[in-house]
Amino acid sequence: MNAADLRLPVDVPSTALFTDRYELTMLQAALRSGTADRRSVFEVFTRRLPEGRRYGVVGGTGRVLDAVENFRFDSGVLDFLAAQRIVDEPTLAWLADYRFRGDIWGYPEGEVYFPGSPILRVEGTFAEAVLLETVILSILNHDSAVAAAASRMAVAAGDRPLIEMGARRTHELAAVAAARAAYVGGFTSTSDLAAGFRYSIPTVGTSAHAFTLLHDSERDAFTAQVDSLGGGTTLLVDTYDVTEAVRTAVEIAGPELGAVRIDSGDLLLLAHRVRQQLDDLGAAKTRIVVTSDLDEYAIASLAAAPVDAYGVGTQLVTGSGHPTCSMVYKLVARADEAGPDAPLRPVAKKSMGGKTSIGGRKWAARRPDADGVAEAEVVGTGPVPAELADHQLLTELVRGGEVVAREPLDAARDRHAAARARLPLSATQLSRGEPVLPTEYL
Repeated sequence: MNAADLRLPVDVPSTALFTDRYELTMLQAALRSGTADRRSVFEVFTRRLPEGRRYGVVGGTGRVLDAVENFRFDSGVLDFLAAQRIVDEPTLAWLADYRFRGDIWGYPEGEVYFPGSPILRVEGTFAEAVLLETVILSILNHDSAVAAAASRMAVAAGDRPLIEMGARRTHELAAVAAARAAYVGGFTSTSDLAAGFRYSIPTVGTSAHAFTLLHDSERDAFTAQVDSLGGGTTLLVDTYDVTEAVRTAVEIAGPELGAVRIDSGDLLLLAHRVRQQLDDLGAAKTRIVVTSDLDEYAIASLAAAPVDAYGVGTQLVTGSGHPTCSMVYKLVARADEAGPDAPLRPVAKKSMGGKTSIGGRKWAARRPDADGVAEAEVVGTGPVPAELADHQLLTELVRGGEVVAREPLDAARDRHAAARARLPLSATQLSRGEPVLPTEYL
């Protein structure tokens, strides 16, 4: 069973307070002025990728859908708003009946994106859509940052599996979201049991240095672990002397020892030495797992080493130096009057400092070349050209307030691998560069 089936709630009564105060004060003013019911279109996009990145990865869409469904102002939330005098009584009465009843379209989870891509489009009245800004951005900015870092690490790792091990390096709830996003980006397992429970991500883990230090000798520790978990376990061999630990591990578990883990030192050198030692001891099938503050560059540097799997923590859950994607949520079109059929007109912010936006309700398509390799991200507000009709990127996620696009997490994971494979080969280079696709506006 996966998260799409479980539909587990968040760990709070509702997501309604995962927002900024000014969302509610804008709502109050709009209700008072009579503009709250104007049909409106908000879009999520980023003006630039993190420095040096070639592509972005959409992560967190499934969590956004859960958050929208749980965006409810129950009695406890309303009492808080009233006690703090955040909004007036008419606004409290309006919030008591709040349900998002609009439509949401977006890039499906796991898809790649570029500057200007309309990653998510939220349509409804101004009042119901404006309230979702902060919770949507907080999810997409975090999860997409982790998914992008995971994708780069997966490219560097090639066919070798990646283990997410970052729970102790971030907020306890962020750790669960990070494990989910890492799985979308290409990781194969997590050490975080909450992520395994909630999203059916495979979990792994055996022992830490504390277990070795608990015992009177390393031999005693290894014996206890093998007696408990079997010879296929992974033994941590760098608590004292690596060479002696590997010898002891094979003596105790036999040549069928599952794996050894190295968590410190010169990983490149140690991996070669340990592989040779294992082979000499007849443990040719014993795998080598390396951890220790890895990022995509460290993983790439170990490509020629006899390493079988990587465990990554801090750099993954912090986006490998880019913990946010700088996504924004902007009003791009609105009607002049209330009513679902009122015509929309484009609106856009104009300002100094590169914070301008492009008005209009947008579509997006990825134009392929003759070989099927993507050559441009095309974004437009008018009719979709016939030649791009079959290459559109936005999919319907919510219709009339009802989620219509739940999917297993593996679908997002597979989609990302396929989307990345259709990019130009230079997309997978770890060297700094511009976005691998230009964004063209029609």
